[in-house]
Amino acid sequence: MAVAVFGAALVRGYSGFGYSAMVIAASSLVTNPLNFVAVVVILETAMSLQAAKGAGPDVDWRRVWLLLAGAAVGLPLGLWVLTGVSEDTARAVVSGYVLVMCGVLLAGWRLASEVRGPGNVVAGVVSGLANAPGMGGLPIAAFFAAQPMQATVFRATLIAYFPLLDLYSAPLYFWAGLVSWDTLWASLIALPLTFLGNWLGGRHFFGTDPQEFRRFAIVLLAGLAGLGLLKAAL
Repeated sequence: MAVAVFGAALVRGYSGFGYSAMVIAASSLVTNPLNFVAVVVILETAMSLQAAKGAGPDVDWRRVWLLLAGAAVGLPLGLWVLTGVSEDTARAVVSGYVLVMCGVLLAGWRLASEVRGPGNVVAGVVSGLANAPGMGGLPIAAFFAAQPMQATVFRATLIAYFPLLDLYSAPLYFWAGLVSWDTLWASLIALPLTFLGNWLGGRHFFGTDPQEFRRFAIVLLAGLAGLGLLKAAL
């Protein structure tokens, strides 16, 4: 899992998304993916704070609050459903969701104009549902990517949204039994690798185009999800 944590942080720093989905998808191959949800959320928050310097002026705060309003509804419902199913069912749900989101991202659908108002609340509900397994960022990344948003606003708004979503999620994870002392120890152990990978990715360590690298990350994520579905079926 150390390799998965470092690699996912590298991808996240370079492409702006994918960390939580990659770690959860990888963990589903060896254990119940719900065991890593709280760990991923803690590390995702740490990376957002690491990347927050200078992002403030570009944040679309109205959009952030609308997304959070929707997530406040979606997350409790998602946790209620996901914590009441078996390990194989949870693995299948997580893997299937990741595959669908990868398909959406790869399809490259585009909207003629930016979505304002209630549309962001609906996206927030979907994000909240998806954050039950710690992957609330994928639908928002797909939602933003489909709109003609400036790259700086895209990145800054995601950076602002993630830690606020995670701050809201933390007590609900505790209430659902997803937080333990093992969660804190695992987070502390993984933190140095996460910071290093995120820092290297943020410096465009690979020297490739971010859009091309994002496409590679989506294909890799889809492969992990496919293996998770296979494991759930067997």
